[in-house]
Amino acid sequence: MINFNSTDLILVKSRTQKYYSAFFILFFCSFFGQNISLYNQFNGRYDFIFIGNTMNNQENNSISGEDSPLCDINTSSSATLNLNTGDVIENAYLYWAGSGTGDFDIKLNGQNINAQRTFSVIQLASQMPFFSAFANVTQQVINTGNGNYTVSDLDLNSIIADYCPFGGNFAGWALVIVYKNNALPINQLNVYDGMQSVPTAITINLNSLNVIDNANAKIGFVAWEGDKNIAVNETLTINGNVISNPPLNPPDNAFNGTNSFTGSNQLYNMDLDVYSIQNNINIGDTSAQIQLTSGQDFVMVNAVVTKLNSQLPDATVIINDVEKQCNSKQLIVHYTVSNFNATNPLLAGTPIAIYVNNQLIGQGVTQNNIPVDGSETGQITITIPDSIPNTFDITIIADNDGTGHGIRIEINETNNSFTQNVSFLIPPTFNLLNPLKSCNEGLTSGTFNFLNYNNLVLANTTDTFAGYYENYLDAFNHTNPILNPSNYIAFTTPKEIFIRVENATCFAVTSFLLTTKNCPPTVYNYISANNDNTNDTFVIDGLRNIFLNFDLEIYNRWGRLIWTGNNNTSNWDGFSNQANRLDNDKVQEGTYYYILNLNDPDFQEPLNGWLYFSK
Repeated sequence: MINFNSTDLILVKSRTQKYYSAFFILFFCSFFGQNISLYNQFNGRYDFIFIGNTMNNQENNSISGEDSPLCDINTSSSATLNLNTGDVIENAYLYWAGSGTGDFDIKLNGQNINAQRTFSVIQLASQMPFFSAFANVTQQVINTGNGNYTVSDLDLNSIIADYCPFGGNFAGWALVIVYKNNALPINQLNVYDGMQSVPTAITINLNSLNVIDNANAKIGFVAWEGDKNIAVNETLTINGNVISNPPLNPPDNAFNGTNSFTGSNQLYNMDLDVYSIQNNINIGDTSAQIQLTSGQDFVMVNAVVTKLNSQLPDATVIINDVEKQCNSKQLIVHYTVSNFNATNPLLAGTPIAIYVNNQLIGQGVTQNNIPVDGSETGQITITIPDSIPNTFDITIIADNDGTGHGIRIEINETNNSFTQNVSFLIPPTFNLLNPLKSCNEGLTSGTFNFLNYNNLVLANTTDTFAGYYENYLDAFNHTNPILNPSNYIAFTTPKEIFIRVENATCFAVTSFLLTTKNCPPTVYNYISANNDNTNDTFVIDGLRNIFLNFDLEIYNRWGRLIWTGNNNTSNWDGFSNQANRLDNDKVQEGTYYYILNLNDPDFQEPLNGWLYFSK
């Protein structure tokens, strides 16, 4: 009992300083502490039980005096665990508390226990500290099972006398045990803890609830320092409704040294209480508000456990792989949707949304009902916009319709997303290649050798030349390579030739041009018109279908024009096609003169010379 009224004169006696300090309390006091928050959540066929005991022999009191018999306190106490057949222990949490700054090394059934987490409260008017501690003792409780549990070495005797004058002397312990039983309905069980104290009022917000069915809903409290003899404006409310469990916990004295699990009213200065909240919480609620008020009694709430009937799925999703291709903005996202921490199947048709740098890119749905502890794999093909940089985040969200909303009520609405950083495959760089030129072999055709471009194209020695191709698609797909790059015939020019360059992860495609030029023709100046198919006509290589506008003139030795021709006439075969010619009669053997006008910008002057004609 810590009993402070607004006009009380508080006398605090120090064991080291033999004097009393007087504090006039003008208004109710303030306290430090740690807000009650969610520690663990269980979904399935779970329930809970508390066991524990006080170290006080009787209620503390405000009688001053160092030798008060009520100031005695024990260093050990025991309680019994008696679970039913079929109850399987899932987790066990040990809380212990008392006056002072803390004893964090104790024993449970003779085994050393060290605090894994600690909590504290300071009563500002007296500046006196109180503590609690936590340890996860699941394996020890599983090994022990039903039977007697003793906490020992919780020794506060060195400091307890400082707390007796104002009734602040207490210590105790509690085991919060979560168990599973296949005969139970499917529940959601939440364990909250922290350290919040009163007077005058505290508010505890319990989040992460999912109320589907409020039948048999209950809430349990592990609280310290409540006193059955103080019931001044003391109320416990859930969502604004006063809750009680009379006669053990009347509505005006909720924390009064009682144990709801055993029915004991002699759990001095601590409470292990459980209340039905079936009529105080509504279907669809995702949170609940607990308020505790007290006009006098100093109460510290350490742990709160809720049990709600909850048959819900819990969609989670991960990205298994992002399938990428070189030089492509299209990706295939392989994913798995799971329903692990759930109490009900996740129905088919649950929407899936994919975001790239927070921009919606793709959508899909689950194909089948996913059972509890089951999974389903799938894939979605997405195209990345050009505005997205080469490195970006892909976020996949289960139960998201693309607007940020879901269509399923879930146990946990905050674990539906998965983000992975992705980079496009980076193609190799390459050197730009100059066009290749060859002599026009007729109608812009030409023969080319570009083998030396194999190495010239590579900008990095670690990259690889992968082939020549006649079109981009073949180069992209690595199909139909050119097999004769040292003697390649281009039937028309200019012609683009494509090269594929590869690195360890990607490839690039570049190209160069094949072009032709008109080279000087070659004149064969001997004619033997004897029909032996050798030199029967005046042959000029590199002329026809190259110099399309040429004209050729042949003169006899006296300078008279005897024949003219162009790209549309046959080679001169010794007959005259000019005036005064003798039809069907060849010219005489002898030497003749030709003038060849190529009519080409690169050949301004005509070619001319002598030729010899024989029959």
